[in-house]
Amino acid sequence: MAEHEMLVLGLSHIEEDVYRHLLRNPGIGVEDIHVLLRHEAGATRRSIQRLRELRIIQEADGVARACEPELVVARLAEQRLEELYDDIRSLTHLRPLVDSLGREIPGPVDEDHRRVERITGLEAIRTRLDELAFFARDEVLAAEPYDALTPENIENSRPLDMRCLRRGVSCRSLIRRTALKDGPTRSYLLELTAAGAQIRVLDALDELMLVYDRRTALVPLDPGNTSKGALCSAEEGIVTTVVNNFERLWAGADDLTALLGRRGESTPEPGPTETQGKVLRLMCTVGKDEIGAREAGVALRTYRRHISDLMQLLGAENRAHAALLARERGWV
Repeated sequence: MAEHEMLVLGLSHIEEDVYRHLLRNPGIGVEDIHVLLRHEAGATRRSIQRLRELRIIQEADGVARACEPELVVARLAEQRLEELYDDIRSLTHLRPLVDSLGREIPGPVDEDHRRVERITGLEAIRTRLDELAFFARDEVLAAEPYDALTPENIENSRPLDMRCLRRGVSCRSLIRRTALKDGPTRSYLLELTAAGAQIRVLDALDELMLVYDRRTALVPLDPGNTSKGALCSAEEGIVTTVVNNFERLWAGADDLTALLGRRGESTPEPGPTETQGKVLRLMCTVGKDEIGAREAGVALRTYRRHISDLMQLLGAENRAHAALLARERGWV
């Protein structure tokens, strides 16, 4: 019996066996197919019924035929992507669960420590930012007075920023005008705006501010030396002060896309090339790379390189994640 490759598409091994048997033997009856396949009769009948419901097999005049593999795989892949998308959406709303689990901890809670936290060390700050970005649900405000981002800064920021934007979180950022003179920084800012971020530009910006859902604010302990650490506060008065300061600066800033438009420049819309689009569609519908490469008319190594490039372009962690993100962007 062939290896069961359709489990990833949601078919049981019995369902796949029946489908493959009908592909090999079109136009046969299914009454005694369990005997040929050596499966239990009841389980086989249930599998046949599900294949009918999924429109994977069709019956007429007492005989059954398997639908075309290309249509079947595409239909099942679409269904699985919908299921995965629903799962991911549910996994992004975990704050009620965290709060519920926190109430199980015995003993008094140090509310002052919870509401105002002093953080020192770059790694500790990055960890805290990752947590705040993960739990952000509505809005992230950022005022970042840098003149350029290092490649390391960009690589650390990209997954956090894109994760929020993919969830529909409103992301507004203030930057210095001098940052636009740095090529990699400028490209990353345009990448963010293409993904839905709002970015405004100021001639002078000296204050570092980060606010998550208007509930938590992060500011440097020493504005003149950010290496000394940061203060993370959920205190309403502190958060409100930071938000008001941000909004004041935001009102007087220039919109990045409008600014570049006045210069006769356009914001790029990153997307797949024609070849990458073909490879992407094959990746979503074909089980093996060898088959995908053959249908794409490229060498196996080239096919895999295209997939690697697509995953990087999408910011995906694996192929299933890439397929989901591509579908969200309308690429497949």
